[in-house]
Amino acid sequence: MPDRHVLVLAAGQGTRMKSSRPKVLHRLAGSSLVEHVLRAATPLDARSTTLVVGHQANILEHALQPSGINTLRFVRQEPQLGTAHALLQAEPFFTGVTGALVVLSGDAPLIGARTLKRLVETHEASGAAATVLTAVLDRPSGYGRILRHGGQFTRIIEESDASPEQQQVREVNSGIYAFDLAPLFATLHEVPEAGPKNERYLPTVFSLYRRKQLPVETVAAADPNEIRGINSQSELAEVSSIVRQSKNEELMATGVTLEDPATTYIDRDVDVGPDTVIHPGVMLEGRTRIGARCELHAGVRVVNSTVGADVTIRNFCVITDSHISDGAQVGPFAHLRPESSVGKRGRVGNFVELKKATLGEGAKANHLSYVGDATIGPGVNIGAGTITCNYDGAAKHHTTLEADVFIGSGTQLVAPVTVGKGAYVAAGSCITDDVP
Repeated sequence: MPDRHVLVLAAGQGTRMKSSRPKVLHRLAGSSLVEHVLRAATPLDARSTTLVVGHQANILEHALQPSGINTLRFVRQEPQLGTAHALLQAEPFFTGVTGALVVLSGDAPLIGARTLKRLVETHEASGAAATVLTAVLDRPSGYGRILRHGGQFTRIIEESDASPEQQQVREVNSGIYAFDLAPLFATLHEVPEAGPKNERYLPTVFSLYRRKQLPVETVAAADPNEIRGINSQSELAEVSSIVRQSKNEELMATGVTLEDPATTYIDRDVDVGPDTVIHPGVMLEGRTRIGARCELHAGVRVVNSTVGADVTIRNFCVITDSHISDGAQVGPFAHLRPESSVGKRGRVGNFVELKKATLGEGAKANHLSYVGDATIGPGVNIGAGTITCNYDGAAKHHTTLEADVFIGSGTQLVAPVTVGKGAYVAAGSCITDDVP
């Protein structure tokens, strides 16, 4: 198989977003726009992945360094003088390199891995100098049109340059391409400057290829939504709705009950087991995992957490970076902060907050308590209004409640402190020393 390389255009300012954040770092279903694009390209097994950055380049490079792509590298386009100019900035990376270069747009997050694979395989099989991904749109306004003669590709014409007849063409340019590296950069140098800013535009390459009698092929996207770029906050919201609906349909097809999909927000990387019931207004974010036969009541938010099977989470709980084991019950109005864990059949009740706390099997804190920096053994009962006083003004300290401890209501546990197995602490106590 010929070598494959990926180049993502991500240098634009995104002025219509009206945001200080780089456009391609705006988030969609739990990941930034450009991360969606990079993920779609992963199955291509590219030997290198290059991002062309420009506007707020430092922020973009810092955000994507931990992306997990070992071949990821950056090249800067300063100033930004068009898409052909952007590719030319990467020319030193490809001197003496052969194979296919797949050019992607960092603001087109719906592009699918299957479509990219079909584009590249068609390009390689045809021996074309370039292959254009196209789409047929009901409303093609704003896109360059694909012009053909006798069914064969002739050129791409920008909408502003198209005649009224050409503007009726519904097949459009996606801005996603596969190029044979051999003739690419020499031709890019021939692209003339155009427009009031003297920019060089990549679609001009295809007209130059036709003059040189270099073959150009096309591949049509099966789903026109795949080519949608995001240039404004309203377009981001529209695409978010598409992704959310797709995720909800995927989960319902596997046996998950969504009582109101329109108000259910589930990120792309979330997994939910069958026979789980999700009530309106639930948000499942990041890399959350929900087991089978759970019930998540209205207003629940779960972020980067793991929930076992047969778990009930009642209304308006917030759970972040935590673990809940099989058969546990949480809420309503409970808050599990990072590094918290609830054991099997554990119970965390209304207005209880956990922080870096582990509740053992069958342990329960049912009412109005704060449990922070604590290890709670199996079978422990924590009465209403109990507080682990974990902070002395300078450092955090740990509380340990061993198995089968009973803590009466209104107790203060001044850490560091250990309450021994089976101990009974009466209501209203302030514990400053270990209890045997």
